[in-house]
Amino acid sequence: MKASLQLKMGQQLTMTPQLQQAIRLLQLSSLELQQEIQQALESNPLLELDEEQSDGDLEQSDDPSSNDINTNQDSASVETSDALTQDSMPDDLPMDTTWDEVYTVSSNSSSGVSREDDMPFQGETSEGLYEHLEWQKNLTPFSDNDLAIATAIIDAIDERGYLTQSCEDILEAMGDPDTELDEVEAVLKRIQHFDPIGVAARNLSECLLIQLAQYAADTPHIENAKLLIKDYLDLIAGRDFRQLMRKTKLKEDELREAISLIQTLNPRPGLAIARSKDEYVIPDVSVSKKKGRWVVELNPDYMPKINVNQHYASMARTTNQADGQFIRGHLQEAKWFIKSLESRNETLLKVANCIVKFQQGFFEYGEEAMKPMVLNDIAEAVEMHESTISRVTTQKYMHTPRGIFELKYFFSSHVGTDDGGECSSTAIRAFIKKLVAAENQKKPLSDSKMAQLLAEQGIKVARRTIAKYREAMLIPPSNQRKSL
Repeated sequence: MKASLQLKMGQQLTMTPQLQQAIRLLQLSSLELQQEIQQALESNPLLELDEEQSDGDLEQSDDPSSNDINTNQDSASVETSDALTQDSMPDDLPMDTTWDEVYTVSSNSSSGVSREDDMPFQGETSEGLYEHLEWQKNLTPFSDNDLAIATAIIDAIDERGYLTQSCEDILEAMGDPDTELDEVEAVLKRIQHFDPIGVAARNLSECLLIQLAQYAADTPHIENAKLLIKDYLDLIAGRDFRQLMRKTKLKEDELREAISLIQTLNPRPGLAIARSKDEYVIPDVSVSKKKGRWVVELNPDYMPKINVNQHYASMARTTNQADGQFIRGHLQEAKWFIKSLESRNETLLKVANCIVKFQQGFFEYGEEAMKPMVLNDIAEAVEMHESTISRVTTQKYMHTPRGIFELKYFFSSHVGTDDGGECSSTAIRAFIKKLVAAENQKKPLSDSKMAQLLAEQGIKVARRTIAKYREAMLIPPSNQRKSL
């Protein structure tokens, strides 16, 4: 092939670094934005925190303490001439130190070791079920052989607290010919009484019976509860109360009390010790009603106010060329960063105001008044692209009188009504929750019945849609909600 030169014309969209930074800041959550601001403050010397308000608070807090110190010194001081002319010695003499100071110094320096070394750590722990059982095992006086068995048993316990291997498999895995099956079962009995009670059970019935054994022998209906757990656990799960009363010869009141006692037990004891990570949410905006109007405000606490260090900025003209270029480059970056933050706040406030305007019924009356709304509705109202609205509403939270919600929560699909209107899926979930809460527990509402009740209110919803929403809210079906 012969080499040649060709001239082409075309259009290409190029994102400037400033635009890329603005888009990246727009999709950050409040916690991530705080980290981004802190990183920018550390990397750019021309950015600084606006600490005028904090400095003023510190000065106000310093003044009263200094006045108190001067007052105490004046009251404790005694003139030398007055002291010499006194005939009697007072009971309380002035001291250079207080008892608190003497106690603090002596306790810290008596042994030459810091008290921090002796104090246990009281902060957050990330202990799981395995670590909790290992800690109890080490405190239990086991022999060397029993300790090895206990270790093997704890290794075979899942996160729910159940033993996943049989005693025969544990004995075979140990590979010790001197260990017998009776020893494994004896150690298992001891571990089953570790905290939480019922751990290391081989099935649900054994787990519940172990917990029930901790109750006093004279506990009302305890024998009936044991009978139900041993022989009729499947019927309890199926809520077949007529069959239970026929087979157990129990009256309705006796059966109800026995089942209530069983419901106080924990079928998954291991989850009570399971490691969980708390997630903290800082609302980006807050909504409150002032003078009859819903007002949206940015949360000033989640984002520190930053500005350009004017002292360093003025040095760009007086320093040499290399230093001046360095300062000018960081000055421009600082201005871009501050402008991107301001643009983020303006966009977030504009979108939040539009959401509140669309969903005023929710703020006034609750979930049942939620209107159907999609991203395109807000995008057209604020004259932005849907992708921008998606970035603004992701991981952004709104503090309202009804709680804290993610901005995505206010968007939902719609279902048609008889009068030609629309009803949001969030409102339908609220209706389902309300119907379940008010139903007769002896005859709970089926999905078809709830669809019929909604149709009477003009909302056309299929039975399978009711089932989908009910399962999403973790509401069991009607046969499992039935009770005596």
